[in-house]
Amino acid sequence: MPELSVIVHGPNTQDHLTGLLDSLADRPLPDTEVVVAAVGDWARETARRHAPRVQVLPLPDGTSDATARTAGAARATGRWLHFVRAKDGLPPGSTRTVAERVAELPGAVDVLLLDHLRSTWRSSGLPSADGPLLARAGRTDLALDDSAYLLRLTPLLGTRVLRAGFWRAHEDRLTTDDEPRAALAALLLADRVAVLPHIAQEDRRLRPAALPPVTPDRHYALVDRYESLLDLARERPAVYTVLYEIMVRDCLRAFSRGDMPEDVAREFFHRAGAAALRLRPEGHRRPAGPEGVRRSLLEEGAYGKYRAFQSANRARRAVRSTVRTGRRRLGARIRDQQYRRALHRPVDPRLAVFAAYWNRGVACNPAAIAAKLAELAPHIHPVWVVTGENAALLPPGTDHVVPGTRRYWEVLATAKYLVNNVNFPNAVVKRPDAVHLQTHHGTPLKRMGVDQLPFPAAAQGLDFDALLARVDKWDYSVSSNSHTTRMWERAYPSRFVSLDHGYPRNDVYYTAGADDIRAVRARLGIAPGRRAVLYAPTHRDYEAGWTPRLDLAALSDRLGEDTVLLVRGHYFYDGAASPLTGPRRFGRVVDVSSYDPVEELCLAADVLVTDYSSIMFDYANLDRPIVVHADDWETYRTTRGVYFDLMAEAPGPVARTQEELTGILTTDAWRDDGAEKARAVFRRRFCEYDDGRAAERVVRRVFLGQDEASLPPVLPIGERTPAPKPEEAS
Repeated sequence: MPELSVIVHGPNTQDHLTGLLDSLADRPLPDTEVVVAAVGDWARETARRHAPRVQVLPLPDGTSDATARTAGAARATGRWLHFVRAKDGLPPGSTRTVAERVAELPGAVDVLLLDHLRSTWRSSGLPSADGPLLARAGRTDLALDDSAYLLRLTPLLGTRVLRAGFWRAHEDRLTTDDEPRAALAALLLADRVAVLPHIAQEDRRLRPAALPPVTPDRHYALVDRYESLLDLARERPAVYTVLYEIMVRDCLRAFSRGDMPEDVAREFFHRAGAAALRLRPEGHRRPAGPEGVRRSLLEEGAYGKYRAFQSANRARRAVRSTVRTGRRRLGARIRDQQYRRALHRPVDPRLAVFAAYWNRGVACNPAAIAAKLAELAPHIHPVWVVTGENAALLPPGTDHVVPGTRRYWEVLATAKYLVNNVNFPNAVVKRPDAVHLQTHHGTPLKRMGVDQLPFPAAAQGLDFDALLARVDKWDYSVSSNSHTTRMWERAYPSRFVSLDHGYPRNDVYYTAGADDIRAVRARLGIAPGRRAVLYAPTHRDYEAGWTPRLDLAALSDRLGEDTVLLVRGHYFYDGAASPLTGPRRFGRVVDVSSYDPVEELCLAADVLVTDYSSIMFDYANLDRPIVVHADDWETYRTTRGVYFDLMAEAPGPVARTQEELTGILTTDAWRDDGAEKARAVFRRRFCEYDDGRAAERVVRRVFLGQDEASLPPVLPIGERTPAPKPEEAS
């Protein structure tokens, strides 16, 4: 009996079935069978081209989704069932991940919840909003009564993997053409659910004009859906209340955005209002403000008053928008005039403006350059651009400006040197006698710049014309190795000069001593003799929030008392709630996401565990073990795009599952001869120019005007001495 049956069902709408089956057939899937309930001739022909790797169950044209699902489930023999519509997709590697997860679930679990991507006819690979909810649930199985918020997950049956016995026990209730009803019913009927907070489904929305028109009965069915579901939750107060809130929200949204004919809209409003009044939980209070007014009018069935309220709100928003727009335009004109006046002043050769990570503070390559500048060229005055909320965190005495202020525009207009590891705003004018230094903030594994164009998940929201206009202002671009130099020239095609001097932020990996390492480990509470594992995953464009891809509590328990897990979330998630509140284990799991600088964390760590983060290239300078945890490599490579195959050129052992990672870290595999050889190859390629004197070379070349021949030469990698390892320092 296979662990998992993937049941693909439906017609080959717009030929999406072909790509779906190609992805499933792309690599062997142990413990998994694929059953295609093919509706219509085209789907049947497509499926049969993939036999015998898939089982084909031909069904006549017009067979409903519910009937096709049921037929496919009857043919399936797996312990778990994953229903996938023929028009949807499965990200590369996701089915293997699901099969591995269900194999480890206890028998009490009925439903496994997955994360998903969203795609439309014009875009693909967009994140869902479900990530934070799934992260909150963690990886332990739970009952819905204790976690009713899971009802707020997008109601897709494809993001619920069902235990086959559970499906058979509740087949009648789950067999419906209303997929959201089936998805919610699966949660309500399950004894316990578990979570796999990974991308394992692609919800592909077809262009509305390609779909049949929505009939009045389909509009009214929304109310019927929730009436039947609330019947299932009647004796469960917490669940009932959340489901009721979802019903009212969905009905109001459908009414406001459904584009219904007037007579249909009026009837829908009255049906929804009657249900909202009749099914309201005892003692339930409406929210305050406009939302409360909407709900009150809905329950009263006051259709005319609600329409008037909508019109008044639209008018009020229009007035507010006009006022805000006027204020913004006036403020922009004033700032523009100030900036333009400042541009007529002479450039100040003793003024340098520094910024890092979208004005987060003194950090990264700009910070290392500024420090060396104070030593070699103290006559040049540095001013940092820092947001108001981060200004309080600056080192004492740091001269800074806050974006948008008068002095901010003045220093940008008059500084001789502008240094950033991202880009300054589009409005910044490149003066002929000013020097723009782009330091970057990592070695590129993932596609960057114009190379993101073929990858919609990575490119969403990017204005490539504006990006290239910013790139054209660069005079210099800092690089740490030949690979990076070539990729920057490809990703940012312009006339800048590449400074093959190394990344200044990495100098510390050669200049730090034993005292420095002991001090930072003491600040982090790492006792001498304990192993520190730094876990630093990267951002994923196809996830809405940060979800640790490891069960950190379980990993910590397996690694034991002598290992501390330092967990570093990506800086993109600074504003999000930490998902690490639960898994802290008596000081053995430490959230260091807000700890700066990250270089100190690297100095403190005995081993780095990462996925596709550029931190691996920097950490390799220390010549310490690196382990890659790549559970979603195929999805990441497909949606984000990469410059080389990390699986073939990794800096150390690669784990595709948590169990493999645990095995590596609980044996000598993380630091054996094979790991050392892989790391040596990786270091030769990617630590090419980093030798501890990168900042000095940059300052002498850019700020002091020295030519290349007079700069300190890059020390061959075999002659460099990295900072001592923690065991050596102690």
